[in-house]
Amino acid sequence: MRKYLNKPIGELAAELAAGLVRLRKGYVDAAEAMLHLLEPDELYPMEFVVYRLTGYRGGPQAVAQAMSGKTLRADLLTLMLDLCDRFELHAADYLQPVYDIPHLARRFSVSTKTIQRWRRYGLPTRRLVFADGKRRVAFLESSVQWFVQHRAGMIPRSVRFTQMTPSERTDVLRRARRMASFTRCTLSEVAHRVARRTGRAVETVRYTIRRHDLEHPGEAIFPRMAGPVDEENRTVIYRSFLRGVPAGVLAERYHRTRGSIYRIVNAMRARRLLREPVEYVYNPQFDLPNADELFLLDATAAAERALSARRAGYPGRPPDDLPPYLRSLYEVPLLDAESEKRLFGRYNYLKCKADRLRRRIDLRKVRTAAVRQVETLLIQANVTKNQLIRANLRLVVAIAKKHLGGAQSLFELISDGNLTLMRAVEKFDTSRGTRFSTYASWAIMRNFARSVPRERYLLDRFSTGQDEMLDIALGLRAYEGDELRLPELRESLDVVLAQLSPVERSILVQHYGLDRPGDSKTLDQLGRRLGVSKERVRQIELAALRKLRKILYPQQADLLG
Repeated sequence: MRKYLNKPIGELAAELAAGLVRLRKGYVDAAEAMLHLLEPDELYPMEFVVYRLTGYRGGPQAVAQAMSGKTLRADLLTLMLDLCDRFELHAADYLQPVYDIPHLARRFSVSTKTIQRWRRYGLPTRRLVFADGKRRVAFLESSVQWFVQHRAGMIPRSVRFTQMTPSERTDVLRRARRMASFTRCTLSEVAHRVARRTGRAVETVRYTIRRHDLEHPGEAIFPRMAGPVDEENRTVIYRSFLRGVPAGVLAERYHRTRGSIYRIVNAMRARRLLREPVEYVYNPQFDLPNADELFLLDATAAAERALSARRAGYPGRPPDDLPPYLRSLYEVPLLDAESEKRLFGRYNYLKCKADRLRRRIDLRKVRTAAVRQVETLLIQANVTKNQLIRANLRLVVAIAKKHLGGAQSLFELISDGNLTLMRAVEKFDTSRGTRFSTYASWAIMRNFARSVPRERYLLDRFSTGQDEMLDIALGLRAYEGDELRLPELRESLDVVLAQLSPVERSILVQHYGLDRPGDSKTLDQLGRRLGVSKERVRQIELAALRKLRKILYPQQADLLG
């Protein structure tokens, strides 16, 4: 079944498709008849829909399920195709002319792409079996006539969209060259002006100019747009966009179109995702059809329930000699074995899913939705990682306190141990049956052994006779030589900021000094720069933070904002 905007319509479509075959043609025809009655801005109850399609009046509970005419119209078009796919409905079953896409295109002297565009604007469509025995997309004469009447402005424009003659092409280029020479208009502005004067579509004019510039670089109307953007400028455009510079400003600065700026930004985002490998601990359950339910829905809910229970029964008592800035660590409840296992499963599954989607990205044709989906999964994985780290930070403090007395202070030992804890989260495998606290303790002790000489003796003595612990300790050798890479932190921040609008990015970056540490701007300064009030800047900032919370904590979005 296809995707429906209104869930009740999808459920109804499934019921109708499973019903009697002899009734399905009537359901399809009734769906189209209902299309003629709908008003986009009106609300329609589910009972009305059921009655118009089946003649049956539903129960009183269906009355409350109201939906807008706009979404209902789209769902009815989808329902018609769904039902046609469930049985053989022939073109000969209708006593009126029936067209497929090529025949309808010839009738109106338009392209087949125009017919596809008409479908998106509501031209009722069926999938019928024609005389040659092949099933194709089809349009009834009555459907076409209804669409022509209700889209009176669109049809003439589409019909006028014909192939340019050489003289028309010359006229378009002459007008464009004159406007570009005497004004500082961008390609988009020139295309709109020429389109109004010639009666051509804006995209047709833009394509004509771009093709001319590419084929004749010596006579290009927009010479700085004729060639590709070099790598250095692409990087500058990407960094500027992330700092909040609007695409329109970048387009004017680099003499490009807004669309080309967005394509450059998306290509840079995709390249960054493909450049760095995504490492995770594989689990065969990741390949199950219901893996999303196992690791995404159930994991967080169970972990939150466990955390709530432990928070209620474990107040967290920090040691008396602990500095005040470390006491807050003991307010985070510890994880039980089940919650820990589920969170690690979620963490690795998110990275596994992101890695698989990442490998499908084609740099020759980058899709924004695909890039955003991968980035969102990696962000959510990082959020889960932080949950695991916060729940074990007191472990670092406990081990660090035992190694005081050397050249390093408690703060330095904790900082060093925290980095080891982060790497331990990335490497831990729950299938080995060991609790993470045991694994992380060995990782931290081995790390301290390099700076506290006596720890090496204790580690070696404690390892003898403990085969399982020794195996874990050997696995920690992968940590040696690892360093915290600041560019990766910068890129992680860029990924998050890329989800915001240019104004939102600009306010957050400048207010918190994310681009230039120590150079933060007040809300009042930002308001004067943007030409809005201080309160309006505060509102935009809060909206941006709520948006980030929704991305970072999708299951807790309602509670956090």
